[in-house]
This record gives sequence, C-alpha cells and structure tokens, in this order.
Amino acid sequence: MNQWLCARFMDSGDNWKVADISLADEGARRVDWARSRMPVLAHLREEAIQSKPLAGMVVAGCLHVTKETAVLIETLEDAGATVSWSGCNPLSTQDDVAAWLAREGYSIYAWHGQSVEDFYWCIDRTIEANPTLTLDDGADLIVRVHGPMSDYASGVIGGTEETTTGVHRLRAMGDAGDLRYPVIAVNDAITKWDFDNVYGTGQSTLDGIIRATSVLIAGKTFVIAGYGHCGRGLAMRAQGMGANVVVTEIDPLPALRAVMDGFRVMPMDEAAAIGDIFCTATGIKDVIVDRHFTVMKDGAIVCNTGHYDCEINIEHLESQSVGVRTIRADNEEFTMKDGRQIFLLARGRLVNLAAAEGHPSEVMDMSFANQYLALCRLAAEGREMGPIVHDITMEQDQELALTKLETLGFKIDKLTAEQIEYLSDYTAGT
Repeated sequence: MNQWLCARFMDSGDNWKVADISLADEGARRVDWARSRMPVLAHLREEAIQSKPLAGMVVAGCLHVTKETAVLIETLEDAGATVSWSGCNPLSTQDDVAAWLAREGYSIYAWHGQSVEDFYWCIDRTIEANPTLTLDDGADLIVRVHGPMSDYASGVIGGTEETTTGVHRLRAMGDAGDLRYPVIAVNDAITKWDFDNVYGTGQSTLDGIIRATSVLIAGKTFVIAGYGHCGRGLAMRAQGMGANVVVTEIDPLPALRAVMDGFRVMPMDEAAAIGDIFCTATGIKDVIVDRHFTVMKDGAIVCNTGHYDCEINIEHLESQSVGVRTIRADNEEFTMKDGRQIFLLARGRLVNLAAAEGHPSEVMDMSFANQYLALCRLAAEGREMGPIVHDITMEQDQELALTKLETLGFKIDKLTAEQIEYLSDYTAGT
C-alpha cells in the first residue's frame, strides 16, 4: 500500500476495511434515499424475507460500492445469503456507503483511491469467504477465481456479470473452454442495457463531466468514441444540452445508426482536431493515443466512461506534456510542449463514478433486480447449467419491465383471446 493511502486509511475490523468508519451516518442517509427510489428491488426484498431463496449461499461481490449497491447487498442478505463485497474500480467506491456497510456488520473491503495492489487484495479477501455464488462488474473477481485464487473455484455454483466489458471477457473464456462454472450475463438483459446503459450512463457521465469542470456543454463539439448503448445514451444527453455531437466507430452498423440519429460520424484521427470534449465508451484500449493528443485544441477535455482506464493512453499524454497540475477534484491540467493545455478527468477512470455518484437509483433498480433474480436462478439451477455464459430469460425481462411500469403508475393493454388466436393463425389474411 502506498504511503498516501497508509496515512489516510486506518479503519478495519475482522471482516471489513474501509477509509473512515466515522462516515457511516452520512452513508446511512444516502442509502435511505436510494432505498426509497428502488421500488422493484423493495418488492423482491419483501418476498425474499419470507421465502429465503438464497439460504445457505455465500455471495462474493465485486461491484461499485454505491448507495444503490448497498440496497442490493441488503436484499441478498434478507434472502438468506452471506455476503462479502469489494469495489470493482479503484476510484468508484463511495466511502460513506462503505463505512455504513461495515458498521451494519456486512463484510466489505473497499475505499476510494486504491492502488492496483489494494484493489486485488480486496477482491481476494472476498473470495476467501468461500463463495457459492459470485457477482461481478468487469469480471475481475471471476478471473481471480480462475487464476491466483483457483482453489476456491470448485465451491462456486455460478456467477453473474453486470457490464459489457465483463461479458466480453467471460464469453471469450467460455469460447476457450476455460470457464469453470455458469455465468449469467445480467448486462445483456433488455431491462439492463436498454435502460441502465442508455439512460443511466448518459445522465451520470454528463454529471461527472460537469462536476469535474463546471464547463458549459451547449455549443461544444462533443466527441463520443463508441455508439453502443452507453455511447448512444451519452450522445442523446449531450445533444439535449446543446452540444454538437461527433461519433467515432469501428463497426458500420452502430456508425450508420448514429448517422440516422442525426450525428456526424468520422474517424478519431479527424475528430481529434475539432473536439472540445472527448469521452470514450468502447471497452477497447488505446482509443485516444499520442497522435490524437498532438492535434487536439488548446483546452480540450478528455475523459472515459468505459469500464477500464486503458481507453485513453495516459502514458502518451504524459510523454507529450511538460507539466501537470490538479485544477480541481478529478481534473488534471497537462501542459503540452507547445503550450497547449489538455484536461484529463478522473485519471481516465469511469468519470460517472469517479467524479460523480454513478447511475440514478431509479435505473439501477432494474439492473440490481436482475442481479438478484439471476443469483436466485443459479442457486436453484446452477449445478445443472453448463459452464458457459447464459442469458436472462425473456420472461424475467418482461416481468421486471411490467413491475417497473406499475411502480411508476403506468398501465398497458393486454391481448384478448381473439387477438392471441389471430397471432397464431397463419391462415388469417386480409
């Protein structure tokens, strides 16, 4: 652990390690707020208290420690599970929430500002709880269970994965025959990626950028790398705030979709010279590299909303600069050799979590309801499921969407018996 962390971080107990346990009261207030905004999970939690579908299960979780995650952890334990948790990003933990979890007796190893060594140390502590189920965001925990901590893999029934980057890693493991237990791709549920990724990422990323810079979005040329669900959501929100949005892509299908949605599409080599704000959302490394920094405008702002910090090559930025200073929290000014200044937000980490609070509770309600139901499915069926990546069922997606609509006060139509018969009658015509 580096000296700075040693100086600020001293609080630990038998099954927890957090930055400052005295922050627990503040964390309690934030968790109360999140709980009041997550009605679907509250409904499932009420049922879980009676049915205990996770009785006897030990869940090792590696996911951003936010107020919404705390509500999920509560639900898992109310369902009968024992939970041990770590953060899935060195800069995304909300220290007050981690303190509240520790004070409430939950096993938690997480703090904001971890070194890489700290990060994996925390994950390994959660694995030492001998999990029967794993819950991941980025697949770092699962990879550890299949690597340095592989002695624990035989006890795992199954796992879940929260994000696109992690699903890609796990499908590659499955294709290679290296996955030792079934994993459910929660990320690929419609009620996750069409809502969490689009509306959650779009809003929270802009929130992070504005908190770190206070810059005016209107009138800026806003370059978004990647037009998947996250990039699309960000483009929608940036355009709504008056930005001129440019999209860069490697896939012709989302590139064409971006064009049809009204955005300019061009290679990053062209966009680099005209952008005012850059945000990567690809899951791929080296999206912005040295040749892009060379031509960027004086005052350009660069950030990332993908899971890992490798999308922006920070070493290239540092090699071109002659000085760096922190302007404000999560905002570093790099002075280039020719005098230009480029501003890097949150050290290239997830700007929506490192510089803001992550997705709103209302949208995480559906994502974490999917996590809970997927773990219940694994507890019941995991031993019979093959060691590959499995999808959420359409029935679960539709049931969650219906429940969310009801909690929002909306109703929808139902097919009549005649309409159902018509849909299955291939002889019906004009």
